[in-house]
Amino acid sequence: MKKIGFVFFVLFFLVNTKGTAQCDIKNRILADGSMVYYFNPEIFYTTNSKSLKINIITDKEHYFIALQPTPFPSKKEGKKIKDDLIMHLADNKIYKLKHYDTQYIKNDSIMQVLYLIDDKDLGSFSKSEAVSAEIKMEGTDFVREFNFKLHKRAIIRQLACFLKEDKE
Repeated sequence: MKKIGFVFFVLFFLVNTKGTAQCDIKNRILADGSMVYYFNPEIFYTTNSKSLKINIITDKEHYFIALQPTPFPSKKEGKKIKDDLIMHLADNKIYKLKHYDTQYIKNDSIMQVLYLIDDKDLGSFSKSEAVSAEIKMEGTDFVREFNFKLHKRAIIRQLACFLKEDKE
């Protein structure tokens, strides 16, 4: 009987730890004094020549998809990026996300492009996994389409954490 109780305790602990690890929300204060909340980026696509990491960032008012493509254009070329992002979700719909900002972080070793998720589309992004993204970056030769192979449900998981936290 003690063994069964111990097994249940261990299983409960593992399930509980996994649930908390999924919601490892980080935060940082921006130069303007505002606070943003985010997750570490997850790899959605990778080959020998290119990769794409994605995560959700929020200021608790708006939600953004942050893309970190590799390789990325130089800062001079990258700052010209103003086009929107086209996302295909598993619900067979196409979503257009408005370009919000292009940033170079960590001493310009990482490029991050932020796209605003429209409030009316938030429900779809929190229920349907990501299938692909079309990144059209005007002014550069950096036009790519990514068919996601990895972590397709990461956006769903991250939004679930943020939305659950907002309700509490």
